[in-house]
Amino acid sequence: MLEGIMVGLGTAFSLTNLLMVIGGCLIGTFIGMLPGLGPMSIIAIMIPVAISIGDPSAALILLAGVYYGAIFGGSTSSILINAPGVASTVATSFDGYPLARQGKAGKALTVAAIASFSGGTIGAILLMIFAPALATVALLFHSAEYFALMVVGLSAIAAFAGSGQVGKALLMTLLGLIMATVGEGALFNMPRFTMGVMDLQSGFGFITLAMAMFALPEAMYLVLDPSRSNTGGGSSEIKDLRITRDEAKAITPVIGRQSIQGFLIGVLPGAGATIASFLGYAVERNIASKEEQEQFGKGSVKGLAAPESANNAACTGSFVPLLTLGIPGSGTTAILLGALIALNVSPGPRLMVDEPQIFWAVIISMYLGNLILLILNLPLIPYIAKILAVPRNYLIPFILFFTLMGAYIGQNNATELLILVGLGICATVLRFADYPLAPLLIGFILGSMLEDNFARSMQLYDGLGFILERPMTLGLLALAIILVVLPSYRARRARLRAEGAADAD
Repeated sequence: MLEGIMVGLGTAFSLTNLLMVIGGCLIGTFIGMLPGLGPMSIIAIMIPVAISIGDPSAALILLAGVYYGAIFGGSTSSILINAPGVASTVATSFDGYPLARQGKAGKALTVAAIASFSGGTIGAILLMIFAPALATVALLFHSAEYFALMVVGLSAIAAFAGSGQVGKALLMTLLGLIMATVGEGALFNMPRFTMGVMDLQSGFGFITLAMAMFALPEAMYLVLDPSRSNTGGGSSEIKDLRITRDEAKAITPVIGRQSIQGFLIGVLPGAGATIASFLGYAVERNIASKEEQEQFGKGSVKGLAAPESANNAACTGSFVPLLTLGIPGSGTTAILLGALIALNVSPGPRLMVDEPQIFWAVIISMYLGNLILLILNLPLIPYIAKILAVPRNYLIPFILFFTLMGAYIGQNNATELLILVGLGICATVLRFADYPLAPLLIGFILGSMLEDNFARSMQLYDGLGFILERPMTLGLLALAIILVVLPSYRARRARLRAEGAADAD
């Protein structure tokens, strides 16, 4: 390992590869800031450029830089205009956008930058130390375990429901699961619930749904309620960049926990940064004190730091199955796998031995990339935050433009714009009725993966016997039950304690 690390250091610190890291991070960051243009799109565009470089190490370092740069920069649109164009930054908007509306956009961007850097760095260190061992652990997860993992993800909905909203959150999750069934099914390649619309044959696009749930209702709210405008508060929010000592003390253990948890989730092929960010947010809310739980969703620095550190660590963790097993852990790493094959590199157990300069150079470049991203982003925060100083009559068309463009680019057909507007109107009505929209998006994102893995497990084990036959599956389902029951138990215990105190008085 030490010999490989030395080879990787020599490769990563060459002038060409340093320029690749910087270029990839810059491109990824600015693309990530634009809603609708996620890492998959830009990496697909960059593959011909990477292949033309010729050197596999430099090419992969460039593409990896674009990948985690896009995730790093993806939090910006979530925080500033509530338009998460990348699935893994949806949870960032839950507390990032409320902080921005409170005139603390600079503070929110600073917390996001620090959490992203810490998550990515801890992930890179863990990747360096445990990559070979974790590859064998990832092989233990089969369809049954992935089904149970999706159930654990769905059980986190209680964390996204305010007081007295668990029933509403459950309804919205079910609606998300129903929407995930539109299109071709897991068992039969036949269109379902498309109502004869050919463009729905592949289902609803995530970008369209995310924009409809968050960005479009926000633009409508700005029109309907002028008091929500941030106009006039630009100067205060741009100056408020520093976090206090108490805030730093509060987010430090959160970043540590979620970096490790996010990395481990990222190691599992098919899990990815989205599940890591949602679970990170849910776990931190569930273990927080009663007073801190009330702040989640209203501008909690813990609620912002948790998903940001988790999703960046998960991105790093996703390179474990890619490099050591040749298994893509997400759509983005699937594109990276295609790039590796095009560069005549065979990822798998032999890569560490046969091509140590590629394996270790990519890992070391991840640490360098996170450091470069921090150096690039922190000085830019005052200028990025000026978006909120834009007058409301200019901000609304800006949000609508990126919302419509993001939806169109995501699926490349005009029908998506009609779907976006229809869903956006429904989402605005649901917000007026005080229904949480995050559970719907969680149900939609996890729904197709849940169905695919459940169908495969049923076929392999000829029924539901896989639940009892696989101890890891049973353990994960038990964890899901605990995540559902624990918040209700804690709320009931707090209510009984309050009633007892009232009786004593």
